[in-house]
Amino acid sequence: MRILLVEDDIAQLEPLQTALSQAGHIVDGLENGAIAQWAITQRDYDLLILDWMLPEISGLDLCRQYRKAGKTSPVLMLTAKDTTGEKVTGLDAGADDYLVKPTDLFELLARVRALSRRSPVWQGEKLQLEDLQLHISTQIVERGAAKVELSTREFQLLEYLMRHPYQILSRTQIEQALWEWGSEPESNAMTTLVRRLRQRLQLLNAADWLETIYGMGYRLNPDRKN
Repeated sequence: MRILLVEDDIAQLEPLQTALSQAGHIVDGLENGAIAQWAITQRDYDLLILDWMLPEISGLDLCRQYRKAGKTSPVLMLTAKDTTGEKVTGLDAGADDYLVKPTDLFELLARVRALSRRSPVWQGEKLQLEDLQLHISTQIVERGAAKVELSTREFQLLEYLMRHPYQILSRTQIEQALWEWGSEPESNAMTTLVRRLRQRLQLLNAADWLETIYGMGYRLNPDRKN
């Protein structure tokens, strides 16, 4: 998933961002509420993790604004506020879950996995589209008796495509989904990545699923399955 993580304490931000990245997610880590407010107008996120207390704009206000704009991606609040009334305030503002600081990394990753299960193609600990299964924890894709282990970037691309099946996704959409702020890809990176993923899918007799729609982008189309 692409995650926006907003935490003003760099000593807490860095380990959280590292743990989420190592779990296969694409994470934009920010320390300021006003910058985060701008970021959510520039990119679509699958999950927001917001510290309650932030400079300029609080995480609570960010959550309220996000919901008022009609955005539906899950929001996880991080805060030292642990009274029932404060939890109710956060949930009423539109948050989906609540984690009290100091944050335990294992619990955070479990909460993130739970929130990711809202996807219509989520099946237990994997994403499934037709007979293609992508295992989240191992980054293995399988179809029938065949299994292929993907690199982290190949896994991220296939996960993104599987969460948006049949949709034509532009190069810009995919690049914004897969690359963090400040790490924009080289000009040929997308073409190379798509070719590599097709090669992996070929081992599953599913290379035709990944379509190139010339002038528009790419699409994962199971209707073209072999």
